[in-house]
Amino acid sequence: MTYSRRTLLKTTGLAIATAGLAGCSGQDDASANTETETGAPETEGEDSEGTSAEVAVDASVAVAAEWNAMRARLYDSIALATAGRTGTAGQVAKDVFKRFEESSGEWGAHEQLEATNEENYETFEEHLGGAREAFSSGHADEGIDLAKQAADNLLAAQRGRVDSAVVDALGVLTFGARARDAEMLAAAGEVEAAAEVAHGVYEAFESAPEHEVLEEASGELYEAFEAGIEGAADASDASSIQQSARSAATATVDASYEIAPKSVAGAGHLALMQAIGFDAEVLAGLGGPGDEYAHAASLTLYRARAADVAWLVAQGKTDFAATLAGDIFAHFEGARAHEALEEADHDAYEGFEGGLESLKSAAASGDATATADALATVDENLLAGVSALVGGDAATTLESAFFRARLADARELVALGATDRAASVAEGLFGRFEENEANLHEAVEHESEDLYHRFEEEHLAGLVDAASAGNAEQAATHAEGAMDVLFEFEAAVGTTAEVSAAEAAFFGARGFDAAGLATLDASSRASTVVSSTFEFFETGAGGYHEALEDADHDLYESFEGALGEVRTAAEEDGDTYGAAKTYNQKAVDSMYAVVVTAAADAGLAAAASERMSGVFQTFEGARVHETLEHADHGAYEGFEEKLSAYVSALEAGSEVDASAEAYASATLRAQFAVVGAIDKAPLDHSSHDHSHGEGETELSGGPNVVEGVPEDADHVVKMNAVSFDPAELTVSVGDTVAFEHAGGEAHSVTAYGDKIPEGAAYWASGGFESQEAAETGWDEGKGAVQSGQSYVHTFETAGEHAYYCVPHEAAGMTGKIIVEE
Repeated sequence: MTYSRRTLLKTTGLAIATAGLAGCSGQDDASANTETETGAPETEGEDSEGTSAEVAVDASVAVAAEWNAMRARLYDSIALATAGRTGTAGQVAKDVFKRFEESSGEWGAHEQLEATNEENYETFEEHLGGAREAFSSGHADEGIDLAKQAADNLLAAQRGRVDSAVVDALGVLTFGARARDAEMLAAAGEVEAAAEVAHGVYEAFESAPEHEVLEEASGELYEAFEAGIEGAADASDASSIQQSARSAATATVDASYEIAPKSVAGAGHLALMQAIGFDAEVLAGLGGPGDEYAHAASLTLYRARAADVAWLVAQGKTDFAATLAGDIFAHFEGARAHEALEEADHDAYEGFEGGLESLKSAAASGDATATADALATVDENLLAGVSALVGGDAATTLESAFFRARLADARELVALGATDRAASVAEGLFGRFEENEANLHEAVEHESEDLYHRFEEEHLAGLVDAASAGNAEQAATHAEGAMDVLFEFEAAVGTTAEVSAAEAAFFGARGFDAAGLATLDASSRASTVVSSTFEFFETGAGGYHEALEDADHDLYESFEGALGEVRTAAEEDGDTYGAAKTYNQKAVDSMYAVVVTAAADAGLAAAASERMSGVFQTFEGARVHETLEHADHGAYEGFEEKLSAYVSALEAGSEVDASAEAYASATLRAQFAVVGAIDKAPLDHSSHDHSHGEGETELSGGPNVVEGVPEDADHVVKMNAVSFDPAELTVSVGDTVAFEHAGGEAHSVTAYGDKIPEGAAYWASGGFESQEAAETGWDEGKGAVQSGQSYVHTFETAGEHAYYCVPHEAAGMTGKIIVEE
């Protein structure tokens, strides 16, 4: 759909118009769901610090506070995109979507948003899914616009659900959360971006309703907020930004008690603490390039190793080439990057593994065309995986290392006298460079016109011409020149840790080049390759030598020893390939060692831990401390316990994600406790309850939606919160597939009408005869696959059947069944 202010205003108006009077629940029993200790429905008036108007306080307030935490996280993604961290921004948006989809029970954020206004709910999911996709694709401006609209969808729900005083207090606290975003970026060393975010918050505040609300509530706190956020915008150092931003956020917390009853302000303050907890999780991952970069570097090494298969097939070494392809698969199965790739991009993961199987078969048969096709599949999916894991400039640096490895292949083909093959490799690289694969062309040109001209026009074009003409000496010179220029580029744009991990991929590839040469009886050249690689490492290799030595001295020594063993094996006609595999593991280990050390050196794990320790200290002296302890001692103890455990996890650098989620769930429970609705609090976020209170679900499945998974099903596809697993499945004609609900909200299994084979009968849960009918049916509650159920379909027509989940398509929940004869 087209995202516009008109759409937003339409949904906002609908939310307000259809949800009833401000403060009234969209459900008949809402106002009776919260009682005081004496059993009477609760309103708060003159006993609420600074407020005199009656305000309804019930479970809806806790839900509105939870929406506020989600709004804060959406602004997190905006702040990260402002700092150029679009990959992380996309992950934050994805996490918000997942948490929203898994909100459990009648009073979870998901069902309450849907109950408040259906159109606003659907538009929120579309905006949120669009933001995730835009950020993940590197489109910062589009992602920022969509994230803002998603946040405004939640604001519309708040306005339609709770009293204006509650909305005002939560709105002011949202500005506090946005101020803390500037603090987070400053702590990560993103000083310019932090100041820019603070400036944006200041400008937004000047024209927002919260400006007048805060000024009327307390002139002193209004001035404190403005002075703090303006100070952060004007500051030029991280410490000043952090101090000013935190001061501004503190003013919003104090102001919330002047605007709304203490239980409302307390719920809002807890939601802010929840948001800060997620900020700490993000901050801990921003130190250095991170494990994701090491995962992506190891995928880059797989790209280089897979490319070796093709030139070895061309040289007639089909058995060795097939072994090499099989060993890539075996290594990947036990690699740290395995699970990371599967989670980051399941389609790429499946495509990579499937491509490897095809590559091994093609290599064994000696079919050069099939080998090239399989290699293209492997490379395409690995490149997609790199982009999913890191994206942006980081992916470009790794692309440069991959190009260097391929240029090294061309150099060795020249040494073997296969100048025609070297020309083919160079021509392929020229085309990929012109297509701006992984933004390498634009990045090199932007960095330096001299680098760009030397790389493309002098050396890469020169390599193509010289190799095509059979001039081995000139071809070798240009191949080495092109590699050197790209290394200059890496050193210019990457941090030491980034360059080191990228070079580890290049170094590992050189080990396999030596093994390939030895297999082709070119042991002398193999030895030369290792010697030159060793010499490059000893001269520093862009800081790789020192970074590895500082990170892990034992690994550094074993790395050098393993590289030396490759040379010895080549010189003594030993098992060069076995030595190369041992050395390869050292190179991979070094990737993780250098990025982990960089993260520790950045001090951001400590900064994140300090951030949460500050939350603990704040809570101890906060007004909500006594409110929560008095409201429900169990919720109070659970909150403190999970907060303490989260601080410990950040300090240890382990189980951070799980601890953050547990802390968020404890905070949500505390939000319900302070408004007197602990019995309505969602239990957890792991499995969504699809029932509505005591009644039966309003959704129905239809034909072929059954309980459990039939024993005679040939294949099972699990439907998680926002994904099909596997996303791509190959079956045979006549096979039966069960689509099993495994998590999240109710799902549909709906074939795309124009993406199934010609002559195939249309299929979808609900038994509909067309995609349009299936979508209309879903709107009427038909075709739903719920917890404990499966949709079962037997595929009778060969070809590709693409399908999706109607309510979660925007979140990327799509799949494909490939039916073979």
